[in-house]
Amino acid sequence: MSNSLRVGIAGLGTVGTSLVHLLQDKSDLLADRCGRPLVITGVTARSKEKERGLSLDGVTWFDDPLALATDDNSDVFVELIGGDGEPAYGAVKAALESGKHVVTANKALLAKHGVELAEIAESKGLLLNYESAVAGGIPIIKVMRESLTANTVTRISGILNGTCNYILTRMEDEGMSFEDCLKDAQDLGFAEADPTFDIEGNDTAHKLAILTSLAFGTAIAPDAIYLEGITRISIEDIEAAKDLGYRIKLLGIATKTASGVESRVHPAMVPLGSAIAEIGGVTNAVSVEADTVGSLMMSGPGAGGDATASAVAGDLCDIAKSRPGHQHGPALGQPAQSLMPHERAPMRSHEGGYFIRLTVKDQPGTMAAIATRMAEQSISLESIVQRRARGELESEQAPIILITHETTEQSIREALKGVREDGCLFGEPQMIRIESLG
Repeated sequence: MSNSLRVGIAGLGTVGTSLVHLLQDKSDLLADRCGRPLVITGVTARSKEKERGLSLDGVTWFDDPLALATDDNSDVFVELIGGDGEPAYGAVKAALESGKHVVTANKALLAKHGVELAEIAESKGLLLNYESAVAGGIPIIKVMRESLTANTVTRISGILNGTCNYILTRMEDEGMSFEDCLKDAQDLGFAEADPTFDIEGNDTAHKLAILTSLAFGTAIAPDAIYLEGITRISIEDIEAAKDLGYRIKLLGIATKTASGVESRVHPAMVPLGSAIAEIGGVTNAVSVEADTVGSLMMSGPGAGGDATASAVAGDLCDIAKSRPGHQHGPALGQPAQSLMPHERAPMRSHEGGYFIRLTVKDQPGTMAAIATRMAEQSISLESIVQRRARGELESEQAPIILITHETTEQSIREALKGVREDGCLFGEPQMIRIESLG
């Protein structure tokens, strides 16, 4: 059809395969809703021989993503390869420079090269769409780029990695160790063979960097994010949190402060009964706080072939409905060249309450020494709980839980340094921030 939107798809993994099925199975519905048919004209993947259960009759196969990106027989290049380097980066850049719109699910690519690619798209009058790169099927990019344009955002936060949320949920529900939960997640396909990118917080950081740029009009800066994964979370932390009325989640949080943007990814304790605490399994959630709309939260599937393919299809539909020669909205919410440099607020200026788990000497004077060190830093304690020893603790060791009122990161670290110098500690203290999210 002469008015069809011709689509080239690079990458036929879980998402790419789901996208092909979706575009083929719902072709009539999409044609009606998008105003014209969406037709796959070319594909590329690592192996042509691999059985994918797809019908690619009439679709041109390309061995090289770059060749597909510059092929004259497509209008849109869909990048589902992954990674922040080649071939994804070169192919996306070539597609834009050759006059093609681009849809990508690649958060790593956008975190590293997003501003550069946005500048190219804007100079060419093209769309660079990436709804599927952050929070899977949750339409947070559209909300940030379009629905909240009249708002000044002050904070954006959420659960942005399904693997970590699944592990923490299983640890609480079934009393499993972190190591056992991780192995189970790998066996079920929720975690990669090498899960480091997920469990150390890098995946969440890439997504948060993109959201931070959209929220505050700053350049994408993944290296400016404080990063702490979930590998040190123990079943003792999970149980203590629950007893105290909290649940542990890995959160990505970006807040506009007087000294810059404080962006951080780390485990946090959220109150039981809060909306964010109820997000379990592989589900994601994103919360936005803004001056005009107030507070809103969206939740849904954060990954998976169908959810991500749905977001890609939505991006394709936006392109299909766009008018040739029409000035499109900027990829990052405002012109890329007008983005402000990212001014990083010191993490140690963060203020909030803290959960602290210590293994201390079970002897007279220990609690007084800890209380003195906290008082020296003007830290007010909400509660002090001595928990029953679990596992292999020696008789002279005792687990202590401290819950503080709002204080600063710097004060907590200085107080713990003093406790360590007093010789009261066994091992390293555990510190988890308490977040009062909706």
